[in-house]
This record gives sequence, structure tokens and C-alpha cells, in this order.
Amino acid sequence: MTEWEKAQNGYLYDANYDKEIIEARTRCADLCYEFNNCRPSDIAKQQELLQQIIGNIKGTPVITAPFYCDYGVNVSIGENFYTNHNVTILDCTKVTFGDNVFIAPNCVFSTAGHAIDSEQRNRGLEIALPITVGDNVWIGTNVSVLPGVTIGSNTIIGAGSVVNKDIPDGVIAAGNPCKVIRKITEADKKKYPVFEE
Repeated sequence: MTEWEKAQNGYLYDANYDKEIIEARTRCADLCYEFNNCRPSDIAKQQELLQQIIGNIKGTPVITAPFYCDYGVNVSIGENFYTNHNVTILDCTKVTFGDNVFIAPNCVFSTAGHAIDSEQRNRGLEIALPITVGDNVWIGTNVSVLPGVTIGSNTIIGAGSVVNKDIPDGVIAAGNPCKVIRKITEADKKKYPVFEE
């Protein structure tokens, strides 16, 4: 089994010294560099580069530079996907976003964890656990989503949260560690005024 295959199957793998993995990461870093240095008005070039970076794209995402990911091939994004500035996705294994996901600035999605044993860690061994984000999710600014987490559909993650455990559908959750605060209800449709002529 290659080091890449170990990573995709939940085993400790050599993330620092394996040639195939280093080359894949370097390829993605070069593409992200190119994307991040596009003129903001050059939407066609941005979309062309995103098609080369991201493994699976539905629709036409809006990803605001700067944007970083490790490999790109493990990232899957749904329709109507939006990120603000400075989002990082460490996609050592699958990171899946549903439809209508909005991500605020300075968020990190990290599938990567280091070995607990210091000898294994010093040999460059890591573990990768998948992240899944459902449909209609809003993630506030400065949120960190850690390895192995699933965030349910129709959920909001409050700013500054560290999401280290699964969050269910249809809730507002926040904090460090991130915890459910309350369910989202019909009354929330009246939270803010709606202009009508």
C-alpha cells in the first residue's frame, strides 16, 4: 500500500518524506499560488484554475483569494459554494461540502492530525480523517474544523469556534469546543426586518 493509499484509508502515513505526496502537494501549492495572484476581475482564469485544483465541483463556486489547500483532489464542493478571504483546506483525505455552503474569512478545515507518539511524529507520520459539511451551512469567521468532523445540513457555526465533534442538522453551534446552542426555528425568519414595497 502506498503512503497516499494509507492516508485515504485512515492509517498513519508518511506525509513529510514520501516523494509522491510531496510532488502532489507542490503541484497544488503552485496552482494555489497562481490562483491567489490572479486579478480579482479575471473570473475566467480563476474558474479555470479552480477546475485544476479542486477534485469535484458542481456549479461555479466563488472562492475569494487568498485560498489554500494541500492537494485539492480530495475536495468536493456543491452548488452555490462561497468562501471569503483566507480559507485553508488541508485535504489529506476527503473534504466534502454540500450545496449552499457559505464560509466566512480565516477558516480552516483540517483532516490532518499528527501521531500522538513522539517517535512516530518525528518520523513524519500523520493521520487523515474526513470532514463532511452538509447543505445550507453558514460557517462564521475564524472557525477551525478538525479531523473526522461532520457538520449537519441547515446549521450555523458561530465565529471563532473550534469544531472537534459532529454537529447535527438545523442548529446554531459555537464555542471552543463548539457546542449546540439551540435549534433553528420558524421564528428565526422574523429575526431581521425584510423590506417590502
